[in-house]
Amino acid sequence: MTRHRRSEETVRRLLDTALEVYPADFTLRAVTTRSGVSMGSVYHHFGSLEGLAAALYSRCMDELLDTLVAVTEQTADARDGVRRAVTAYLGFTASHPDKARFIHAAPYALDLGPYAERIAAAKASRLARLNAWIGARMAEGTVARLPAAQVEMLLIGPVAEVSRRWLAGAPDIDLDEAARVLPDRVWLSLGG
Repeated sequence: MTRHRRSEETVRRLLDTALEVYPADFTLRAVTTRSGVSMGSVYHHFGSLEGLAAALYSRCMDELLDTLVAVTEQTADARDGVRRAVTAYLGFTASHPDKARFIHAAPYALDLGPYAERIAAAKASRLARLNAWIGARMAEGTVARLPAAQVEMLLIGPVAEVSRRWLAGAPDIDLDEAARVLPDRVWLSLGG
């Protein structure tokens, strides 16, 4: 195995292990003990526990955004794309609760502020694709012309909140029910 391949494998193992131990025992000791990777390797690749958390957050967010990009870019129809994005987000949460939990909780539980620029840069190309898709629908008049931040709140806000509550174990939250109800409601808020 080449040095580069070993390095990639070490990073993957550390990120996988960090996700496994989060939130119960998210410490460097837990990650290194469980992964079998040295503390020095953690510092070499990530600089700190927060650096590891920022990299894990980016990896999880990339997967979620890739899911949303894939479903929206499969359709030119605004209504169908918005509805698919809503159900895809909920589906991601149901299929990958560990990753969704990290996305929703880590920025509040850990100090990722010093890594904000790096995290934003990692998301930029995927967000640009989503914004291009929604922007084209705005240009054709099928989606209301709103600032990008407001579109994000209307499209992602409701499903993110449902996901957060479901992940927290709220007894009255059912992701299947949300997948039946929210797509059309979100579309009504965004339709042109």
